[in-house]
Amino acid sequence: MFRSAGPAYRLAHAGHLSLQQLKVMTAIEHCRTPALGGHVEACTDCGHWRVAYNSCRNRHCPKCQGAAARAWLAEREADLLPVGYFHVVFTLPAEVAAIAFHNKAVVYDLLFRAASETMLTIAADQKHLGVRIGITAVLHTWGSAMTHHPHVHMIVPGGGIALDGCRWISSRPAFLLPVRVLGKLFRRLFLTRLLQFHDAGQLAFFGSLAPLADRRAFLHHLAPVRKARWVVYAKPPFAGPQAVLAYLSRYTHRVAISNRRLLGFDETGVTFRYKDYRRDDPERQQVMTLATDEFIRRFLLHVLPRGFHRIRHYGLLAGSARKDNLAQARHLLAVALPSDGDPDEVVEVRPPCPCCGGRMVLIETFARWCQPRAPPATTTPFRERAP
Repeated sequence: MFRSAGPAYRLAHAGHLSLQQLKVMTAIEHCRTPALGGHVEACTDCGHWRVAYNSCRNRHCPKCQGAAARAWLAEREADLLPVGYFHVVFTLPAEVAAIAFHNKAVVYDLLFRAASETMLTIAADQKHLGVRIGITAVLHTWGSAMTHHPHVHMIVPGGGIALDGCRWISSRPAFLLPVRVLGKLFRRLFLTRLLQFHDAGQLAFFGSLAPLADRRAFLHHLAPVRKARWVVYAKPPFAGPQAVLAYLSRYTHRVAISNRRLLGFDETGVTFRYKDYRRDDPERQQVMTLATDEFIRRFLLHVLPRGFHRIRHYGLLAGSARKDNLAQARHLLAVALPSDGDPDEVVEVRPPCPCCGGRMVLIETFARWCQPRAPPATTTPFRERAP
C-alpha cells in the first residue's frame, strides 16, 4: 500500500509532512526488501535455501513489532507478582485531543504524568488503599477506525506495599480504586498543568484552533470539559499472570492498524475491519473503505515525536529501584524470587524449514540493495556438503 501510493502521497503533500512521518513512510516501504539487505538460510536436513530480507525495525511498522514485543515481554515476565492485575484506561476528551494533535510531545507527556500521579496519589490515600503501587503504562493515540483518540492503558497489580514498608496490602478481588475519584483528580491535574503550558507559551495552535493562542479563547474552549466527567475505566482483574502477559503482548507494541485487519486494497481504496463501540457486541465488528490518501493520512496521525517513550513505568516499577521494590514485594508476599537464568544465553528464533520442518541456519548475509548469490544446482543436504 505504501509502496504503491506513498510516492504520490508525498508529492501531493510536500511541505505538510513532518520529518518523522517521512521516515516512517520510507521505513515501511523498504521493510523486508533488498533496500535493507538480508541473509540466506539453509536447512540442515534437506538443504532447502530461503532468502530473508531485513526488517526496518521502525516502531510504527506493523510487520516489525512481533520480535520487539517478544523481547520486551521476556524482560517483563520477571516483574510479574502472584496477585490479580487490573487494567485501567485514562482517556482525553475531544476538546483536549484536538489540542494534543498539534502538541503531541507536550500533551502526550502530560497525559502520562497526570494519569500516573492520579493513580499513585489515590492509591496512597489511607481512605482507599494506603499503599505504593506499581504501574506499567502504554500510550495509544488511535481509535479502531484510526481516528485521533489519545488514551493511556495501565496494568496495575491488585495491591501494593504499605506506606510503612512492613506489609503487602491487597485490593478487593474485583475493585481497585473508585473511577469517579480518579476521574476528578485526573481532570484537575491535567487542566491545571495544561493552562500552565499555555501561559508559558509552550503550546502551538494552527488552522481552526489558531484563536486559542489567546488566553480567554483558550479558557472558553476548555470550559465544557471542566464540568464534564472525564472517562477513567477499570476492567476486572486478569485471570492470572499468563493472561497479563498475553494482554501486554497485544497492547504494548501495537500500531494504529495491523495487517490482519486489512481486507482489500484496489483503485477504490483500502478496506479494513474496525470496531464500532457504539453498537452492541454482535454488531460491533464493522467494515470500512477509505480512499487510499485518507487511509495514509489517518495512519500518519499516530506517528510519535522522535524519542518519545510510549511505554513507561511508575511507582514500584519505576527506574533503578524496580528490582529492590519487587524483591521487597515478593518477600512480603512470601513467594520465591525468580531465577535470573543464563544472562549469556541467546535464543535465536527462526521459522523451521517449509519443506521438512528441519532447522534453518544462517549461511550468508548481503548488504543493502544487493542480492544473494544463486544457490548451487546440487540437491545434496546442506550438512553433507563439502566446506
